[in-house]
Amino acid sequence: MRYFSLASFLFAFWIALSGHYTPMLIVAGAACTAICVLAAIRMRAADAEGHPVELFRGALTYFPWLAIEIAKSAWTVTRIILHPRLPISPTMTVVRASQQSRAGVATYANSITLTPGTLTVAVAGNELTVHALTKAGADDLEGGEMNRRVNEFEGTD
Repeated sequence: MRYFSLASFLFAFWIALSGHYTPMLIVAGAACTAICVLAAIRMRAADAEGHPVELFRGALTYFPWLAIEIAKSAWTVTRIILHPRLPISPTMTVVRASQQSRAGVATYANSITLTPGTLTVAVAGNELTVHALTKAGADDLEGGEMNRRVNEFEGTD
């Protein structure tokens, strides 16, 4: 099932980037897809870590939520930067990740860093040291919403 999913994704990606639907290009895309899947199998990269199909359902809700959070944070940081008094209150805080896997902790840390105004500066086990541009940003992070969303994405919540 994992190999079929990988082949389907790669072929859909090929078609989306090609934009042409001639029989020759469709056959070429199918051939390239087959070669890529066979190479992934040979390199043992089509495993649960390399192609995590079980995360697909969680990705449907997590990535749109993350995009909205990035946009909201970008707007907040823009308002702070353009404010004449530059009302920042730089804060370092430590948050605990409740994810079960290293990939889950990395997803949480990367999500924090992707959100403007926050930056994961260190990871020690399940503890993340985070720099926030404002105290409100640190408080929001300590509230645990992103941690909960990453747990839902990972399927551990």
